[in-house]
Amino acid sequence: MNPYGVLADAVLLVHALFVAFVVIGQLLVLAGLACGWRWVRNWRFRLWHLLAIGVVVLQAWAGVLCPLTILENALRLRAGEAGYSGSFITHWLHRLIFFDAAPWVFTVAYSAFGALVLATWYWGRPRR
Repeated sequence: MNPYGVLADAVLLVHALFVAFVVIGQLLVLAGLACGWRWVRNWRFRLWHLLAIGVVVLQAWAGVLCPLTILENALRLRAGEAGYSGSFITHWLHRLIFFDAAPWVFTVAYSAFGALVLATWYWGRPRR
């Protein structure tokens, strides 16, 4: 396998982990607040979580493509790959985190999710 293809797969994995951190992190915060889990009020965790979705929301409003997507596509081109073809894992990770819709749909979805994350700061304040 071409080393650029391996690097592109690694970037895709990082991208998927970032998405998982934002989405699963929020689900865990909501569940934890409802169940009284103390760790979900951890200030550092909550700050990193808020910053992560904040970056996504700002990129969406600015109309900027995610740097991880840009990097992965550049690496795939260097590897001589067309589009997102690749391994099984690559194919399914892309199907999970990339959808076809108008850009405004993503901006609204990211903004709504960001508002939910911000609301949990009010509802379940993090503690230092």
